[in-house]
Amino acid sequence: MLVFFKERLVFLSVPKTGTTAYELALRDRADIVVSDPPELKHAPVYRYNRFFRPMFEKVCGVEMETLAVMREPVSWLGSWYRYRRRDFMTGKPNATHDVSFDDFVRAYMKGDPPGFANVGRQSRFLEPRPNGTGVTHMFRYEDRARLDAFLAERLGQTFATTSENVSPHMELTLSPGVEKRLRQKFHEEFELYDSIP
Repeated sequence: MLVFFKERLVFLSVPKTGTTAYELALRDRADIVVSDPPELKHAPVYRYNRFFRPMFEKVCGVEMETLAVMREPVSWLGSWYRYRRRDFMTGKPNATHDVSFDDFVRAYMKGDPPGFANVGRQSRFLEPRPNGTGVTHMFRYEDRARLDAFLAERLGQTFATTSENVSPHMELTLSPGVEKRLRQKFHEEFELYDSIP
């Protein structure tokens, strides 16, 4: 999570959406950088609303805008799958070395997914709260040019990102039946993604 206080902007760090690259590129420009522990670095809207928003409003007397990036849902799951196939994951319970991508997604769709497929949901991370707190500015992972232009204008400076925390490259495709089930069961993920300009 990055906080640009003067610009009244908080960059929420949705996992597997390239936010580590932005954290490294903009950490010297940010007023607050939350890079650890992961539960705070990747604070979803509900956690931001409960802990961070009151701090800004009550202590500083300001209302902040929020920014977040969402990745196309199948691509997002593919990134998690590949991330958990890295060499150092060998032998660990969350490793996906011995699981096909179809099986990973089938496990993800279970009511109580096994650890290797328990990766959460972007729509829940980004879900607005009953008090109206939500994401002010939403961007697609696949449209970094739009995000970069927004940040450059808002922060008054250009910057360059590098690839960080990248999952191993693999060509992944879901079988048509599994993808159809995923789109039906988690239609909110696809609808939210499709709603981003």
